[in-house]
Amino acid sequence: MTLSLSGATYRYAGAPRDVLLGVDLSVTPGRVLGLIGPNEAGKSTLCLVASGLAPASIGGRLQGSVTVDGVETRSLKPHELAQRCGVLFQNPTTQLSGTAVTVFEELAFGPRNLGLPVDEIVGRVEWALDTLGIAALAPKDPARLSGGQAQLVALASVLALRPAYLVLDEPTSQLDPQGTRLVGDALARLAGETGTGILIVEHKTELLATMADEVAVLDAGHVVAAGPTAQVLADPELLARGVEPPAAVRLRRALDAVGLSLDPALLAEPSVGGAGTIDRPGSGGGRA
Repeated sequence: MTLSLSGATYRYAGAPRDVLLGVDLSVTPGRVLGLIGPNEAGKSTLCLVASGLAPASIGGRLQGSVTVDGVETRSLKPHELAQRCGVLFQNPTTQLSGTAVTVFEELAFGPRNLGLPVDEIVGRVEWALDTLGIAALAPKDPARLSGGQAQLVALASVLALRPAYLVLDEPTSQLDPQGTRLVGDALARLAGETGTGILIVEHKTELLATMADEVAVLDAGHVVAAGPTAQVLADPELLARGVEPPAAVRLRRALDAVGLSLDPALLAEPSVGGAGTIDRPGSGGGRA
């Protein structure tokens, strides 16, 4: 039971070269796989391919295999794909229906098109609103939301479909730190409590450090590194590949460079506005 890419190579229609080259990745139920990489690495294209939108909806040529629980995505109809794998892109306005006059109706749009009973539709919408902490937006006009609110609503509309897998392309790009933490906590909880498998593209490596089980690095269409989150995000090659490591990793390296050490517990559970104890080798320690 996985969302799996095996030897996936993809080229857009009319393009002179492949954007993805022999990508092997698996997203398992209940796990979060983070995807990072420099600009133009092919991350958004990988989301299109993983979700089945490419080549089914946008054309192009796909070689290799992309399967959802053993079924080739190319053999599934759009409504079948939507129930198996939900997808969210960076610009939320492209995913809002434009037909709903309230956020509640916007979230009900997808489940209603699946022909679900009214009670189940209402239950799914209320659950998605509560999961993301946006119940107060339910009566609002989707066309009058802020960018951050629209992004949360677009994500909630995907959650309301209850797909087995989620493919998210920078779902926090328009959110402030508080909104980013809310989404990160909600997604981690979703994976743990419902068994949803999540593939998330993110530039915010601090977010991935707290929610992803594994991280893969994509560069020039190739997966160049993959493994446990802490291991990949601490890779010295990350910065050279155009990816900013989490603040905790940068701090640790800066301290190592001047011969200082920091209690690892302080990095694992940072306190807001607090001071950490930094010990100089061979000394009695100090405060910073």
